[in-house]
Amino acid sequence: MSRWRDIKGGKKEIPAEDLKEDNLNLDICTSIAARIKAFIVDMFMIMMPLAYATTYIFMNGKDDFQGNEEARWSLSIIYGLIIITFWVLKGQTPGLKAYNLKLIDAKTKEKISFAKAILRYLSFLFSAMTIALAFLPFFRKDKKTFQDLVSNTLVIKTSTK
Repeated sequence: MSRWRDIKGGKKEIPAEDLKEDNLNLDICTSIAARIKAFIVDMFMIMMPLAYATTYIFMNGKDDFQGNEEARWSLSIIYGLIIITFWVLKGQTPGLKAYNLKLIDAKTKEKISFAKAILRYLSFLFSAMTIALAFLPFFRKDKKTFQDLVSNTLVIKTSTK
């Protein structure tokens, strides 16, 4: 019993070999704070270099970038393709890896498929545009985001081995 309390309280991590067990309840996602930190790391490591290159190398500065809607959408699509590639190949983006988190399919407990990754990214964009959906994990006991619910995925804590 104390093992469950330690894991739920964040004092103990879930060992990687326990992920294969069918009796383990993985419906509780990792903390919201860890997921936000991982997102910020991804933004600085992936999005910022893309935005800088688009703004100052391919265009004539911030005024041209802000006035060009195609450039902003292209940046979102390129960022999305990079994130989707990380999710499909490794199950982790650099931010998720920095905080020992992993994205898995809720049913198979394996890496997600390409179609599911696209659905997850599109639902992330939709939830980011609607402020109410961005605050959804704060009101749910299992801390699932809108994109987790739509794509049936989990973000779990991995062992630090």
